[in-house]
Amino acid sequence: MAPELTQTMPAKSTVMITKPSPQIHGGDRAYVTFLAGNGDYVKGVVGLAKGLRKVNSAYPLVVAILPDVPEEHRRILVEQGCIVREIEPVYPPENQTQFAMAYYVINYSKLRIWKDFLNMYFKKIYKPIPLVYNLVLAMLWRHPENVELDKVKVVHYCAAGSKPWRYTGKEANMEREDIKMLVNKWWEIYNDDSLDYKKSVAVADLERESGLVNLKPFITALTEVERVKYVTAPSAA
Repeated sequence: MAPELTQTMPAKSTVMITKPSPQIHGGDRAYVTFLAGNGDYVKGVVGLAKGLRKVNSAYPLVVAILPDVPEEHRRILVEQGCIVREIEPVYPPENQTQFAMAYYVINYSKLRIWKDFLNMYFKKIYKPIPLVYNLVLAMLWRHPENVELDKVKVVHYCAAGSKPWRYTGKEANMEREDIKMLVNKWWEIYNDDSLDYKKSVAVADLERESGLVNLKPFITALTEVERVKYVTAPSAA
């Protein structure tokens, strides 16, 4: 977490700003996602943050980013109430990358999120996530008998051409009406201004009444971490 900041007001009690978002009331629980590069995948993270707010999530969204994510994208995420944490890249052994696509090399860095804890905990336990909480779009045409679309709560836009912010409808299966409907639903959430992160009432009141609260050190504390050397990679989330 960022350092605690305090601001004392004349004739008023001390106000303590310790959290980047009023959402952070889930104790040691959070949703975690991953972002790399300077491409347009930041839109996917913003859509995720707004989607969690739409369903009144009790937990915050932590974004583990690689060093090549630009400051502008970090600012966008912080403004959407995300907790941004820079992580060191993880690379596969050099002799294992000869035939690997850059995207899959990037995915090794996601191991920073697991620290092998989940692998150990679930070593002898396997419980697949039901489709209602992890609808991989290809299931719509590969196993339609298993999909109850009206009950789906989480959609994984992983089929080629299905990323809503890149959608053209030209790729295979992308002309389907159910795909179009799901893409439109994503855009409805992304474009809904009412789902943008709102400052806490206490901070907003202080800024309006006195203008003495300076959030810049707080935002800086969230985004400034030790830099590490890295190899530039494609955008991914």
